[in-house]
Amino acid sequence: MTNKPHLLLVDGMALLFRSFFASSAMGHFIRLEDGTPTNGVQGFARHVLTAQSIMKPTHLAVCWDMGAQTFRNELFDGYKANRPAPPEEMLPQFDMAKEVSEMIGWKNFGQIGMEADDTIGSMIEKWKEEANITVISGDKDLLQLLNPTTQIAFTKKGYSEYDVYTEQRFKEEYMIEPYQFADVKAFMGDTSDGYPGVKGIGPKTALQLIQNYGSVENVLANLDALKPAQRSKIADNLEMLKLSKELATIQRQVPIHAQLNELQLVDYEQDNFERLQERGFSLIVKHARSLYSFV
Repeated sequence: MTNKPHLLLVDGMALLFRSFFASSAMGHFIRLEDGTPTNGVQGFARHVLTAQSIMKPTHLAVCWDMGAQTFRNELFDGYKANRPAPPEEMLPQFDMAKEVSEMIGWKNFGQIGMEADDTIGSMIEKWKEEANITVISGDKDLLQLLNPTTQIAFTKKGYSEYDVYTEQRFKEEYMIEPYQFADVKAFMGDTSDGYPGVKGIGPKTALQLIQNYGSVENVLANLDALKPAQRSKIADNLEMLKLSKELATIQRQVPIHAQLNELQLVDYEQDNFERLQERGFSLIVKHARSLYSFV
């Protein structure tokens, strides 16, 4: 057993959207007295409270996208352009989620122009030697951040089921290093993020190319060794291939203005949740009381 701190990094936006759509699909918006919907926020908070009870971290941070526009939109106009605008009932819940997170006692992080992934990547880079790290998200892009002290817990069913990837599991399944996953994404593209990679090259071929050559750059240096059809596809999409690698690569140098000890969790007290109860977030309070012993 190690005495290292255990840092839980939460992809706040991923859990907020997941919680919103899971309940809104059934018409459940869990409105406050003034009519403001809270379903995404209450689901997000309950999810994190449950994760904390299961994973038992000593430290916790919640990472957020800070607006729709990031440096990736400046690189490529089509980045995430295919995604529909959030439903009207979702709009007041973005700021509300950060506020509720703070009221519970969690620290929020995010950088304008960057995505939550970049903040998560930068926190891992900053603290991977000091802490064991677990990331909660639904975003497979984060696989590139795996290392000997970092695992990714992908959400599955409900609040308590996860598909956990360690560096060892990733290497066994993909037979590449985690950082090379961005090179795989560069070839195969990402339909949810709206960039095509190399048209005609799918996930299987993309992975084989990186298994054989190690990087986008090495594939390009060995084009003559490829099948004529693959050469042709890459030649036709060369600029998009290079751009797709930039889009797929998670940044690890976002300034993190905090020390690890500032993220340390303390026992919850009644005060943490009285204000939430007064504001109408009764489902969060009820859930917290079922998991933690405070009066």
